[in-house]
Amino acid sequence: MSNKKNKVIEAATKLFAEKGFENTSMANICLEANVSKGLVYHHFKSKESILIEIFTNVTDKMIEMNAKSKSSQEPKLQLVQLIETIFYQLECDKTFFQLNLNIMFQPTTRQILKEQIEKRASILLNSVKNIFDQISLEKSTLLSYVFIAEIDGISLNYLTVFDEYPLDMIKQELINKYIHF
Repeated sequence: MSNKKNKVIEAATKLFAEKGFENTSMANICLEANVSKGLVYHHFKSKESILIEIFTNVTDKMIEMNAKSKSSQEPKLQLVQLIETIFYQLECDKTFFQLNLNIMFQPTTRQILKEQIEKRASILLNSVKNIFDQISLEKSTLLSYVFIAEIDGISLNYLTVFDEYPLDMIKQELINKYIHF
């Protein structure tokens, strides 16, 4: 991917996260990326295509990360590794997680990304369920939904509700919960 295209994607991600998709114009993206409209339209048909590319790229990274994290470790250790990875990403890439929240709460973006959101949700659920299958086949689907809901709730609180959110302590508490499960 070209450097200028990357600049457009980075600028759009930042603006979509901060202002929302609907409140971000192509002119805003060009200004933030310090590129011309012609360059943006050379790489992207529309603002929607930028959003789809951002979301697809991140989903591809999730798939890649999931493939790397699969191991022959005991399932509880796989859960710990997954929790560590999620919390690390949450701290390191706050803008992306804020973008995800904006996407989920805006009907327009949910509709634009419907297919990609469903694909990502399926990948995440299956990945978590594979771990819980090894722990408890009987309740693995339910446990997977609960685990994902916990992560979503933690992310929501960390990103939007509390200024002094004890993320490290919550991560440790979640690890303790699942290691002693």
